[in-house]
Amino acid sequence: MSEKKQGTIIKVSGPLVVANGMKDAKMYEVVQVSNENLMGEIIELNGDEASIQVYEETAGIGPGEPVFLTGQTMSVELAPGLLTSIYDGIQRPLELIEQEAGAFITRGIQVPGIDREKKWDFVPSVKVGDHVQEGDVIGEVQETKLISHKIMVPPALNGNIKQIESGSKRVEDVIAVIEDADGKVHEVAMLQKWPIRVARPIQNKKVPKTPLISGTRILDTFFPLVKGGAACIPGPFGAGKTVTQQGLAKYCDAQIIVYIGCGERGNEMTEVLQEFPHLEDPNTGEPLMQRTILIANTSNMPVAAREASVYTGITIAEYFRDMGYNVALMADSTSRWAEALREMSGRLEEMPGEEGYPAYLGSRTAEFYERAGIVECLGSDDRAGSLTVIGAVSPPGGDLSEPVTQNTLRVTKVFWGLDATLARRRHFPAISWLSSYSLYADNVIGYRGKEVAEDYNQTAEDAMDILQQESKLEEIVKLVGMDALSNKEKLVLSTAKSIREDFLFQNAFDADDAYTSLKKQYYMIKAIMTVYYEARDVVEQEEFEFNTLTQLPVMEKVVKCGQIEDGDWEAYEALIEEVKTAIAKLKN
Repeated sequence: MSEKKQGTIIKVSGPLVVANGMKDAKMYEVVQVSNENLMGEIIELNGDEASIQVYEETAGIGPGEPVFLTGQTMSVELAPGLLTSIYDGIQRPLELIEQEAGAFITRGIQVPGIDREKKWDFVPSVKVGDHVQEGDVIGEVQETKLISHKIMVPPALNGNIKQIESGSKRVEDVIAVIEDADGKVHEVAMLQKWPIRVARPIQNKKVPKTPLISGTRILDTFFPLVKGGAACIPGPFGAGKTVTQQGLAKYCDAQIIVYIGCGERGNEMTEVLQEFPHLEDPNTGEPLMQRTILIANTSNMPVAAREASVYTGITIAEYFRDMGYNVALMADSTSRWAEALREMSGRLEEMPGEEGYPAYLGSRTAEFYERAGIVECLGSDDRAGSLTVIGAVSPPGGDLSEPVTQNTLRVTKVFWGLDATLARRRHFPAISWLSSYSLYADNVIGYRGKEVAEDYNQTAEDAMDILQQESKLEEIVKLVGMDALSNKEKLVLSTAKSIREDFLFQNAFDADDAYTSLKKQYYMIKAIMTVYYEARDVVEQEEFEFNTLTQLPVMEKVVKCGQIEDGDWEAYEALIEEVKTAIAKLKN
């Protein structure tokens, strides 16, 4: 410890520590604060003084105590062993911390993010003499039943394979030796490190065209998100942000899930930690944790670590994206991350921006969400991977005009707005179909038309038009009553009611209703809209009694069409034909 360069603490203000004698320090360098070795990161330099955000509790630390430089930036460890792990905000495995220190995290505890002793069966995919470049896959490890972990040549390294190993290896063992063009020899291990604030390099970004299928009907049909897209879920307390995020983590068709509990209540994260290990992946039938990484940094944990947790999560997500996987990252919630920025900014005495947030809130938000995308990965094998980012926002009092929400909306293309009124009515998911939007709708037209049905897009557009017409007609009904409406307007209201109650309403806690495949979604909305399409002309007949339509026996089957088995498309086709036949008989 005495050999390390060091400074001296001159001020402690909560998670902010100021030290002098730091002329050799660099921005974002990791330091160890006091003799307890608390982990911190330099966030401001002024002469030989450094301001440090400390990722652990600083109570009892005072002026005169030492600060030790490490010469390293804040980085994550990337190697087999990431999947199924539960980390805190700075990639310390909570399970190992519990083994060493008990149920509460002890200050100064240092636990490696990746197990150094566990052996993995490494299978090389290159041989001695092969030329490799940065990003090339040199071998694989079967990390879980679901995921094969690809070992890649580190960025900025090109050359010829001089040596390649195989068999049972630890993550720090040398598995390959590469000689570059200058004759310099580089040893490659499975364990690599990457600074969390630097986006991992790619060849280029591509236009995303494949939807991320969530199984949630209102999202997939009306406000689709693409693989490689960015979405935000703002909403007031109790509207269902966390349940929606957890539903996406459980059921979306991404191959890897990174779930960040950033500053949310501990009991919500406890649900995730207890539930996920016992859940089954609906796409493969294997345990869900085999494709999941959890990062828990709850509201009672150090506030500065919230800021690091989102970068830790997205760097791990980028690493799996670089292997060619489709990765989805859920951040719950970015408002707590922004609050950590505000607290540190206030302690640094920076000029505050709107509502006390730092002036750089917008640029930091953009930097985070811009790391999403579908990309051509480094390497010579034309791999493509995607990283989808879904951030929950918790605006105080549900005020969507506050800075975090507005800055998030500027950089994301999907807005799933949660409505407190819908939540109070017990309509879940409480996503407002009138205020939400997706700018990716045009991107998925080709996929839907080819993979699902040619008229899927048009049917979804018509259904949304019905819901918008309903909102206008509701005002008339409030003023003059239902009897003043024409039969055509009554048909709009009846169809809209069916869309809301039989299609949009979805029980996230019901094993059968929580997930609906894209094709089943199409058939459900098609059955409801077929009633509207076929009845438009019928209801305009003179002296037509609207009740004769609603009382048709087939209408009960339409209401319950969601109960038809997923995959039984013949039953759906038969129902649609039955609807057409029944309504045709009502014509004069």
